[in-house]
Amino acid sequence: MRPAPTRFARSGDARIAYQVFGQGSVDLVVVGGLASHLDLQWDEPSTVRLFERFASYVRLVRFDRRGTGLSDPTEGPATLEQQMEDLDAVMDAAGLTRPALLGAVEAGLCAMYAASYPERVSALVLVNVAPAGALGGAAPQFLDVIENWGEGRMLPLLVPSRVGDRRFEEWWMRYERASASAAMTRRIIDLFVQTDLRGVLPSVRVPTLVLHSTDNRLVPVELGREVAALIPGARFVEIPGGDLYGWADPDNPGQDEIEEFLTGHRRQREPERVLATVLFTDIIASTELAARLGDQAWRELLDRHNQVVRGELERWRGKEVKTLGDGFLATFDGPARAVRCARAIIDALAELGVQVRAGLHTGECELVDGDVAGIAIHLGARIGALAHAGEVLVSSTVKDLVVGSELHFTERGVQALRGVPGEWRVFALAE
Repeated sequence: MRPAPTRFARSGDARIAYQVFGQGSVDLVVVGGLASHLDLQWDEPSTVRLFERFASYVRLVRFDRRGTGLSDPTEGPATLEQQMEDLDAVMDAAGLTRPALLGAVEAGLCAMYAASYPERVSALVLVNVAPAGALGGAAPQFLDVIENWGEGRMLPLLVPSRVGDRRFEEWWMRYERASASAAMTRRIIDLFVQTDLRGVLPSVRVPTLVLHSTDNRLVPVELGREVAALIPGARFVEIPGGDLYGWADPDNPGQDEIEEFLTGHRRQREPERVLATVLFTDIIASTELAARLGDQAWRELLDRHNQVVRGELERWRGKEVKTLGDGFLATFDGPARAVRCARAIIDALAELGVQVRAGLHTGECELVDGDVAGIAIHLGARIGALAHAGEVLVSSTVKDLVVGSELHFTERGVQALRGVPGEWRVFALAE
């Protein structure tokens, strides 16, 4: 999906940056959080996937609040009244008559606008919102990390599921620095913590969906329940996980809830199928090694192991799917890079005294809720289980696809792989 063009709405003496995309029959305005940057969000793949999903059933309008992102700077944070004027200006510029509004974490603007102008709002979606204090008493934690603004310290608080994902972490740091200055962010938080919606929420008379992450560290789920209880007729849904922003995971079940709420139905989506090379790694005799080292030393070694594997995955453009206790499952869009990554992982960990083995297969995979499935996954796992310490085993499919790459293999014979029909030729990467 190509990035949407950025346009500007005039609100008093300020220009408010906004984007419009999608061809759905429902108009949805997503109100940015504490700070945002319209253009930089297109640099993050999972965010683009979320945009693609929204665009399939709504016409989506996004904007940067005054003083943040691409909108005009201000000496201080805008008041709620100014923000409502800015929202009005964006809606008028985009040609919206009665859109739905979606606000996450800090939703004072959405709630205030819906209560004040019900004739201009068709529905309201609130995600991880507290009824008072905007951040549910978590402001001191936010203010603490402001001192290190731009270094990614906010990530564990807002999107804990992506901690350790180096590519996401690097993007997040750029996003922080571009979305607002540390001084402006501090002033915005100071304003938000004074926001009390308890007198506003009972006046919201439009259909409302309240979503809340069950394991939310900053805004406990009880506060989400209180928000829903204060809004007449609101529907409350708990979503598994601890992320405050749903765009970090486009397959989050909350997205299904939003689609059904706005359109009246939930589509049965066909699993996305892609051709990929799957890589399985695991530590040889990990149980015995853990028992010999003891809990603390084993944990330290496993942390170092994870750092090494993730570093090599990034170097060879692999995508971590999940950890498997003492191993990893990753996918690649190039089989030669996958084989070289497996060799690099084994060699790097050998220097730490850790023996690892790896198995690879190339085939069609189903992408399901951030995981992968299909016969290709079972094949890769079974091939990996046959490998000896320090060995990279591949299927004949991988071997045939890397012809000309100067990778050489020795035959390990025809193997019957447990749980997989037929017999399969397996090859070992030559040293």
